[in-house]
Amino acid sequence: MAFWSVVFIVGASQAAWLALALWRRPVNREANRVLAAWIALIGFDLVVKALYFQAPGPAWYKLYRFVGLFPFFYGSLFYVYVRVLTEARAFGRRDLIHLLGFVAALLVKADVWLQSPAAIDAHFANGARLAPSPWFDLFLFGYSLGYVAAALWRVHVYRRRLHAERADADRLSLHWITTMAISQAVIWAIATLQWLSNIPWIDYPLIYGAVVAWMFTVGYLSLGQAALPAPAPTAPDTSPSMVDPVDDARFPAVEARLVQLMRDEQLYREPALSIGQLARRSGYPEYLVSAVINRRFAGTFWDYINRLRIDAVRRCLDNADDERTILDIAYASGFTSKSTFNTAFKREVGQTPSVYRQRHRQDAAASAGGGD
Repeated sequence: MAFWSVVFIVGASQAAWLALALWRRPVNREANRVLAAWIALIGFDLVVKALYFQAPGPAWYKLYRFVGLFPFFYGSLFYVYVRVLTEARAFGRRDLIHLLGFVAALLVKADVWLQSPAAIDAHFANGARLAPSPWFDLFLFGYSLGYVAAALWRVHVYRRRLHAERADADRLSLHWITTMAISQAVIWAIATLQWLSNIPWIDYPLIYGAVVAWMFTVGYLSLGQAALPAPAPTAPDTSPSMVDPVDDARFPAVEARLVQLMRDEQLYREPALSIGQLARRSGYPEYLVSAVINRRFAGTFWDYINRLRIDAVRRCLDNADDERTILDIAYASGFTSKSTFNTAFKREVGQTPSVYRQRHRQDAAASAGGGD
């Protein structure tokens, strides 16, 4: 177990550094403080396991069993972190309810904390084997994974709102949260295999070895996260399924005004354009602008702006005299991410930008040659 003790100490050191860095980071401050507390708990968990695996014995037994219940924190704290992050608020009293699973686990395992030193010594004299508790483990798995699923649902809802409100939605779409959730699911999959199978190398230390790897992933992703905007006031739902089937009489005027703004002022080139800003420039209410985009332009605000950006990129790529790189053209057209641009272009055009440019120029050269 000496190897795993070293791995756990390395992970705990990373946790201490990461928790401090997140606590002091001004971007998404309140959410990062929840994440910092969560990371610090994992670090303490790893320290205790390192000590216990290095020298298993009665001295560390109760503390080892105590941190063994920390997984009840992990799923719920992930959910609380996502909730605080997407709502742009501080941790509050109402969030404490999500920590009751750990309290319930403490009560269920009360017999452990009441054991006398003599009983613990006898336990180790008999081989220190823990009695199986399948129903308890099943509850733990369901409880934690349920919170992970609930957190991902909140992320999904948040992304939908961003796509309806902001042109830079992809930059703010919480991709690091998805990675964190997938990593947790992998850890729980390892734990499930360890619980159900007798594969020698899939054991308890491996689970926490995966936690250490997850720690480094969290560190890399969370320190590079973008600042998220505070939630806008809730507007009427203007998704295609919720809009009145009869168009508002103002729809044609709003549509014409949007076309004019995009043609004359090229607002789509503004990377962080929001639907609120566009509504103010148009002179119409935001809910009406949103409804027109959904109904007349068949998509979310993000879809609408990206189509205009792609059209601008295509005009530049069609121009043989424009020698700028494709990425320079994309950024000049309002895109903020190479991956977002490439995905949007291929979805809209059916080709990659480089293939589109090459084929268009070949066709232009062939036409010019044929005309000589």
